[in-house]
Amino acid sequence: MNVCCLDMEGVLVPEIWIAFSEASGIPELRRTTRDEPDYNKLMKWRLGILREHGLGLREIQDVIATIDPLPGAKEFLDELRKHSQVIILSDTFEQFATPLMAKLAWPTIFCNTLVVGEGGMVEDYRMRCPESKLTTVRGLQSIGFETIATGDSFNDLAMIRASKAGFLFRSTEQIIADNPDLPAYEEFDDLLDAFMAAL
Repeated sequence: MNVCCLDMEGVLVPEIWIAFSEASGIPELRRTTRDEPDYNKLMKWRLGILREHGLGLREIQDVIATIDPLPGAKEFLDELRKHSQVIILSDTFEQFATPLMAKLAWPTIFCNTLVVGEGGMVEDYRMRCPESKLTTVRGLQSIGFETIATGDSFNDLAMIRASKAGFLFRSTEQIIADNPDLPAYEEFDDLLDAFMAAL
């Protein structure tokens, strides 16, 4: 039995931190896992910027409320779910993801959680498990599933390579160039065809 494992930001929805960077006028927050391979380093840096500017969870959630799925993402997801179990594996946080999952008809998502203090300031974050995407794919495989995965960033490469089939989707030129053996797609129709061929 197959499980399709999808990244969320950049694949199904726009990058939350980029949207928040634009809304807040803080260009440094545009940096994402497409730019920085070390997720913990990236998150600690982000939290430092939030503290510096006195911004908390509410301000980020206000921006997330304005974000819609990428054009064609819900239709792609709806069609894929007719043929396979689908799990979204994301390094985002449940406090960010919930309103976006509502707009995608509540697919299953495994993600992390923020530690929010008094006044709504983000104090820390808790990862669900180390190397969460790869660990989850390996866990699924250990109980008899085969995985097919897609993503766009550095933190997706391990789960893509550990799966029986994997694809890059709307990734960066650098990541695509550094991984020439991985099929790379730009359109949801082509990505769906790739998943269907692998099922």
